[in-house]
Amino acid sequence: MFGNVPRYLVPLAPKRQRHRFVDVLIIGGGLAGLRAALGIDRRLSVLVVTKDRVEQSSSHYAQGGIAGVLDPEDRFEDHIADTLRAGGGLCDREVVEMVVREAPRRIDELIRWGTHFDQVGGELALGREGGHSHDRIVHALGDATGREVMRAMIQKVRECENVELWPNAFTLDLLTHQGTCRGAVVFDGSERSGGHTAVWAKQTVLCTGGAGQLYRETTNPEVATGDGHAAAFRAGAELRDMEFVQFHPTVLYIAGSSRTLITEAVRGAGARLVDRTGYRFMPDYDSRAELAPRDVVSRAITSQMEKTRHPCVYLDMTHLNPDWVRRRFPGIARTCAEFDLDIATDWIPVRPGAHYMIGGLVVDLQGRTTLPGLWAAGEATSSGLHGANRLASNSLLEGLVYGAHVASGVSAAALDMPDEFRALPLESAAIADHPDQLDLEDIRNSLKSLMWRDVGICRQRTGLDEALEMVDYWSRYVLGRQFDNPRGWELQNMLVTARLVIEAARLREESRGVHYRDDFPETDDAHWRRHIVFRMDEPRPMVR
Repeated sequence: MFGNVPRYLVPLAPKRQRHRFVDVLIIGGGLAGLRAALGIDRRLSVLVVTKDRVEQSSSHYAQGGIAGVLDPEDRFEDHIADTLRAGGGLCDREVVEMVVREAPRRIDELIRWGTHFDQVGGELALGREGGHSHDRIVHALGDATGREVMRAMIQKVRECENVELWPNAFTLDLLTHQGTCRGAVVFDGSERSGGHTAVWAKQTVLCTGGAGQLYRETTNPEVATGDGHAAAFRAGAELRDMEFVQFHPTVLYIAGSSRTLITEAVRGAGARLVDRTGYRFMPDYDSRAELAPRDVVSRAITSQMEKTRHPCVYLDMTHLNPDWVRRRFPGIARTCAEFDLDIATDWIPVRPGAHYMIGGLVVDLQGRTTLPGLWAAGEATSSGLHGANRLASNSLLEGLVYGAHVASGVSAAALDMPDEFRALPLESAAIADHPDQLDLEDIRNSLKSLMWRDVGICRQRTGLDEALEMVDYWSRYVLGRQFDNPRGWELQNMLVTARLVIEAARLREESRGVHYRDDFPETDDAHWRRHIVFRMDEPRPMVR
């Protein structure tokens, strides 16, 4: 299936390159990665490698909050049922129960570590978002939960003497030897050293986040290019459910602005979705109206945009108390004010955007992947929690729970290994330079537009076939090269990850959760209540 994918993106020559030795290597500095770092046994050395600044992660930009049963009138069984219902029959019930029941403990942990969640009358303020049957979302700074949580986590990690943060370091590939992950090769573009470093580790943890940058419209930061998915695939780990890309229904749509997320909590607080004429259309599509799950709302918005021949719809909060609206959503209010919009008195133009990668590395309850020596947590994984559609505010929760579980398992595994380090004779030959230069930005932009058009909210076979043909064509002359900069490596990773998404979407001939096929609009449990699994050494996808 991927005959032209090289094992390593860059040449490896152990006798001529730098080496670094560490007990535990964590790739990614979002919530899952930092939670894992905090839980590693203090006797072990930990290196956390981040592609950009440690503050630059999807976790940092999360607005809504963290779901958990904290109200005495709420029940674990209800949160479990809501998660299973949203997941479209593909959730792993054991995983769902574990994560939901751990939520209060993990949220309390954050509070003890210095996170200041919003309160009302001395009690945690609990909000509601789409798909939830009860108020159970804790939030911070109104609509900047991720920023506050990550502030506290980064400060806590920096207090750990056994943890080193290595920012602005691009992880190119996982190092494998005799079927086991032994670390990673990392490019350090800073003034520290520059060039490639082989980081050898007893145990490696992948927490690289998602792949929203595959799409033209996305809420994800620039770093979310599917690097972890692609590197794990090249290394031989199994990936699953790659067709399930969640689109957030409400992304600020203003020419010249970045595509800023408008949190689901806005609809939970009473905002209405209206079209260009002011018509409130969601009740026409679902009895839950604006509080329907994200896949339902995204498709409804897309349909209404087509009906009205308008590039967006609008969030309307003009019927709510203006002062309360501005206090509750200060970050959104500031962003909209930059474009002369008052969220309390003006309609907010929105449309869907790629938001969350449900598919990823197959992991067990502890966070072990199918590749020995490699663990994973957070958005880079397919844990079984989300199924075919993630329930709002379960993502940060998953990162916390799996980060803690990974830390426990990794600590035990690393402490059980001999306390000795050595570089292994892994070599990758250099490829001769191509005389012609590629316009990487042109290919990247073309890929993002293609994915948005043909592999977006609504899919059908003709578009998926064309997308596959185009990605295969680009891959033929991009994947066989060796680049010397992150933009080249990102493009290679994006092409590999995009192909996995397209191939899975072509194969799943039904509609389920966030995967909607115009040509197969019904859910087909008899044939497709199954997972699609990829592995580099398998010639075709496996259906389980």
